[in-house]
Amino acid sequence: MHNLVCKALALARVKGATFAEVRVVNRRSEILKVKNGVPEVNTSNNSYGWGIRVIADGAWGFASSSRLEKQEIERITDRALQIARASATTKKEDVVLSPIEKIVGNYRTPVEKDPFDIPLETRMNLLLQAEKLLRQEKEIRISEAFISLFKEKKFFANTEGSRIEQEITTCGGGLIATAIKDGEIQVRSYPNQRDCSTAGYEFIESLDLVGNAERIGSEAVMLLSALQCPSKVTTLIINSSQLALQLHESCGHAVELDRALGTEAGYFGTSFLTPEKLGSFRYGSEMVNIVADATIPGGLGTFGFDDEGVRAQRTQIVKDGIFVDYLTSRDTATRLNQESNGAARADGWSKIPLIRMTNINLEPGSWKFEDLIADTNEGIYVEDSRSWSIDSKRFKFQFGSEIAWEIKGGKLGQMIKNPSYVGVTPLFWRSCDAVCDESSWQMCGTMGCGKGEPMQIIQVGHGVAPARFRKIEVGVTT
Repeated sequence: MHNLVCKALALARVKGATFAEVRVVNRRSEILKVKNGVPEVNTSNNSYGWGIRVIADGAWGFASSSRLEKQEIERITDRALQIARASATTKKEDVVLSPIEKIVGNYRTPVEKDPFDIPLETRMNLLLQAEKLLRQEKEIRISEAFISLFKEKKFFANTEGSRIEQEITTCGGGLIATAIKDGEIQVRSYPNQRDCSTAGYEFIESLDLVGNAERIGSEAVMLLSALQCPSKVTTLIINSSQLALQLHESCGHAVELDRALGTEAGYFGTSFLTPEKLGSFRYGSEMVNIVADATIPGGLGTFGFDDEGVRAQRTQIVKDGIFVDYLTSRDTATRLNQESNGAARADGWSKIPLIRMTNINLEPGSWKFEDLIADTNEGIYVEDSRSWSIDSKRFKFQFGSEIAWEIKGGKLGQMIKNPSYVGVTPLFWRSCDAVCDESSWQMCGTMGCGKGEPMQIIQVGHGVAPARFRKIEVGVTT
């Protein structure tokens, strides 16, 4: 394989490319699902292929193939060069790459138990046991339990001398209970967002699906008769999983530099955080500190090197509420006279790298969760995402949660169903006056972040702790 990759790089240079890079990717996945007592899904996939990206006449060209063979090397390399030269006829300026170090190395996800070594019977029995406990009450009409396993082996090489091998292992699982009565539907899930981690099977064991199943089913049923979310302006405390999605949509996508520059608008639009705001715009209160960290253990956006061969990094995005940096790639960082901070990733071997979130984390504050509740005289505490909507600039939004509780006199009160809230991104984050500490801080995973045309789906992470927001409009129904 290495010899064939080197041949492709040499051929590209001989035929006029000023730069070339090759990625070889082998991706394996297994998904198990039990629904209403019946094993419903048992899928296993294996994908293998390679892609070459070149710069010729100052423009990008990319081509890929599922066959890494001598004859295919020349055909695919020629196609990438043809695409680059065709693109050059409409370019506005030459592609300029930020410099990076030459790297010869490797990275592997730390794993205690390889999930693919765990017998299928063991995994299936776990799901059957958890799913049975999930539907103890008659109002539970749909009960689901699932486990997902992924392993991606990648080899990267470029004409600057880098040679990098990586093996990224990801796994996770979850439960979903749907309660129905008199035409009303309520859903509870655990963990929310179908949580996964870059780790081994030990992460699935840590979720304790069996131990949480009965509680999740009961809460779904209790929501059927819970208090309807009131429509008012109030104090809002948001749990980690819900705040992870808030962070993902209103910050993570907004700080992708290609969106801010207007060169990428596929699927989710552009960004209100345009370059003149960099370094001076008040994104949030002084309590808000946000980092992009591809080095933190367990995050779905954790790796050794991005898909341009840039080493994984930790980058401050918002500092004391001020917007201070973007997520960048090699060809966008030069627009800011910077070096890439390692945020270029591709969905497999057949796609080009795009700027993607790594782990976008809200840094922990100083509050204990119980003290934060006790310090709040009146408000609503919301848990776990159910729905969301945000405009094409990542500016105005509406989020719905699975479950909530009223806060009165510093104590949690009645359960609330159908909680929702609306806001404007900078005003929302400026209203944050408290963030919980490390004891409540946790990594959450988003398995299906989409971007680009054709669509690329990638895994990203968010480290968050519960936080409090003042004067938030909740219960909006129109």
